[in-house]
Amino acid sequence: MLTHTEAMQRVTTMQAHLQAKGIDGALFIFPIDVYYFSGTRQNSTLWIPAVGEPVLMVRKSLSRARVESALTDIRPFPSSKEFPALFGESVQKIGFTFDVAPVQQLNYYSKMLPGREFVDVSPVNREVRSVKSEYELTQLRNSGTSLCSVFTQVPQFLVAGMRELDLAAEFERRLRLSGNEGYVRMRAFNQELYGGLALSAGAASYGFFDGAVTGRGLSNASPQGASLQVIGRNEPVFLDYTGVFNGYITDMTRIFVIGSLDPELQRAFDLSLEIQAHLQRGLKPGAICEELFLQAVEIAEKGGLGAHFMGMPGEQAKFVGHGVGLELDEFPVLAQGFKVPLQVGQTIAIEPKFVFPGKGVIGIENTFAVTVSGGEKITDIDDGIVFL
Repeated sequence: MLTHTEAMQRVTTMQAHLQAKGIDGALFIFPIDVYYFSGTRQNSTLWIPAVGEPVLMVRKSLSRARVESALTDIRPFPSSKEFPALFGESVQKIGFTFDVAPVQQLNYYSKMLPGREFVDVSPVNREVRSVKSEYELTQLRNSGTSLCSVFTQVPQFLVAGMRELDLAAEFERRLRLSGNEGYVRMRAFNQELYGGLALSAGAASYGFFDGAVTGRGLSNASPQGASLQVIGRNEPVFLDYTGVFNGYITDMTRIFVIGSLDPELQRAFDLSLEIQAHLQRGLKPGAICEELFLQAVEIAEKGGLGAHFMGMPGEQAKFVGHGVGLELDEFPVLAQGFKVPLQVGQTIAIEPKFVFPGKGVIGIENTFAVTVSGGEKITDIDDGIVFL
C-alpha cells in the first residue's frame, strides 16, 4: 500500500516541475495518474497545486478512497457551484493531461473554471512517472519474479497438436492463479492489449498493434493474440506476456520449440541475444534513447536480417524498447526520434525480435532497470530457447 511519505515525494516532484513552468497547479482525471499520486483508483479528480496540499475529490467510492489513499485531504466531489471555491483567484494557469483527457472533459472543467488557461502537462507527468522510486522498483522486481515463475512451467503443458488458444488459456490460468491482476493499462490512443501473445508459426501476420508481433487473434474485432491454429513440431512457439502485480507491469518473451529449429531462425535468435546484450550494457544514465535504437538496427542490418527486424516487412515497429510501470507504454522509449537521455530508476522492456513470413517469430524480451552499471535484469530467468 502506498505510504504517505512515498505519495508526497511524488507530489513534491510534480510541484517542482509545475513551479518551474509557471503553472499554478494540475488537475488529474485519468485513473492511473490519480492512483500514482494518491494510492487509490477510485473514481476521483486530483488537484495538485504548485504549492500546498493536494486535494482528492471522489465521486465513488469515498469510503474506500479514504481507506486506501495516502493523501490527507479527501473529500466528496463538489457540486459545479462549489467547485470553483477550491481555487483562489491566483490560480490562473492549470495543467491538464491532454494526451488522455477527452475534449468533453476539458470542456467540462473549463466551464466550471471560466477564465482560466488550461495547458498540457502530459510530457511532464510522463517524465515524472518514468523514474521509479525504490518502492516501485521493489514492486517491479516482485512482478518479474511472479511472471518468470509461470514461464518456467510451460514445458509441463506445451505439446504439439494443441491450439494457440489452448496454450494461451493454460498459461493465463496459471498466471491468474499466481495473483496476476490481468488488466494491462496502455496510454496510447487506439491501443489495447489482452495481456499477452501465445503464438506458433502463424505469429508472422500483420496487425494494428504498435509492436513487432501481433498474432491473428480470434476475429476481426480482436485481431491480435492467440488463434485456433494448431501448434506443430519444429516451429518456434512464441510466448510474450505481461505480469501485472500490485499494479506494476513487467513484460517478457521466451521461445519454445517442440523438436528442432530452422537454422535461419536460430541465427536470428542468436542475433536478438546479441542486440539485447548490447542494449543492456547501454542502459546507463545519460545514454540517448534514439542512439540505442539505431545501434540495435545497425546490428540487425550487419547480421543480414534488417528486413525482418521488429515486424513484418514493410510494417516494422520503430522502437526496440519501451518503458513499463503502471502502464505498458511508459517513457522512455528506445525509438527513432526519442532523443532524450536515460535516468537511473527508469524501467524498460527490451524486445529485439525478428519476423519471418511462413516460418514464425523469433526473439527475446526482458524488463530492465537503468543503473549506473547498465541494465538490471528484472525478469531474470534463462534467455535460451527451450527445446522439448
